[in-house]
Amino acid sequence: MSKIIEIGITELNNKLISNVERIDLVEGKGIKGDRYFKEFNDIESQITLIESENIDYYNNLFNTNFLYKDFRRNLITKDIKLNDLIDKKLSIGTSTLLVHDLCRPCKTLQEKLGKDNIIKEFLRKGGLRCQILKSGSIVIGDSIEII
Repeated sequence: MSKIIEIGITELNNKLISNVERIDLVEGKGIKGDRYFKEFNDIESQITLIESENIDYYNNLFNTNFLYKDFRRNLITKDIKLNDLIDKKLSIGTSTLLVHDLCRPCKTLQEKLGKDNIIKEFLRKGGLRCQILKSGSIVIGDSIEII
């Protein structure tokens, strides 16, 4: 069963991501308390997901110890292939999301992590950008259902 194993947010850009047990999502705005929460938010800036398996694979391959939160995504998933979900709706916790696009790694992330291969290695493994269709909450351990 696919599920959420970690949740991260930060109130300010370029600050450390904090692990939290629960987040509250607001349709069209984003995650309360997160840096991208705003009125009339862009549909691709509301919430992001990444597969824990991709980070684990990178850590094993390159002998690194990056934490999931180091990749600056909101939801860390387990046991689901995210790339297959473009244009699909997801039910997580009491919220509903619409998957819009792959979340490609950026030069800033690569520089923060101090590895010159992050963009190359995570080009199609960097997660997803989603729109919040239904307000609700998500907690660690919630299952991910495709609807």
